[in-house]
Amino acid sequence: MTSLDKPTEDTSADDARAVTEAALFEAFGGVRGMVETVLPGLLFVTIFTVNKDLHWSAIAALAVSLILVVVRLAMRDTVKHAFSGVFGVAFGVVFAMMTGNAKDFYLPGMLYTLGLALAYIVTTLAGVPLIGLILGPVFKENLSWRTRNPGRKKAYARASWAWGLILLAKCAILFPLYWWADTTQLGWVLIALKIPPFLLAVWLTWVFLAKAPPPIDVFAEMEAEEKAEEERKAAAAQAGGDVTGGRHRRQA
Repeated sequence: MTSLDKPTEDTSADDARAVTEAALFEAFGGVRGMVETVLPGLLFVTIFTVNKDLHWSAIAALAVSLILVVVRLAMRDTVKHAFSGVFGVAFGVVFAMMTGNAKDFYLPGMLYTLGLALAYIVTTLAGVPLIGLILGPVFKENLSWRTRNPGRKKAYARASWAWGLILLAKCAILFPLYWWADTTQLGWVLIALKIPPFLLAVWLTWVFLAKAPPPIDVFAEMEAEEKAEEERKAAAAQAGGDVTGGRHRRQA
């Protein structure tokens, strides 16, 4: 490798890392998405800690999640993270109101976390790691990594294992607390475990993908194929026109 080659390769690696960071930021919502995930639960446990009132705590959590959606809509921003927060809070409110047990506000989210952990592990064992299904469209590669990019498939498998095991470890802490701790203890531990495991999983995903081969842009390939097909048709039409014109000139 010459000294002239090295800057080009470094620039290419930096570009790949930047694309990976941007894709992960988009897929997982970034700082704002984390705030929208944490805020309703934080409000619930704060109010319940102060007055032990399940109804006011639930109403406040649901209200703030709806406000977050309205803000997103007003700013014409993507609402998928805010909407997921609304549904999660709504299920929690329904569970808690039906049973009268404030701890059940957290149960749907805990069950979702457990199901997601199992989904990461099962899909990886099946050869279609979930993180690849999530990030494939973001990287404009869709499912091309399954058959055409084995290095990238391996990175997705490692990332999915990381997500699955981290979420399982989180469940191993929360479910015993659900049975043994009171509502405020469970709530504060759950809030404390919202962001750090998530950031660890995202960081590991970035590490694995930054070292993987670049994604195959299947959208660019399709556009190139369509353009080539149009050029072939245009060339064929022009050739047909030339032949017809030649015949007319000979007949004349």
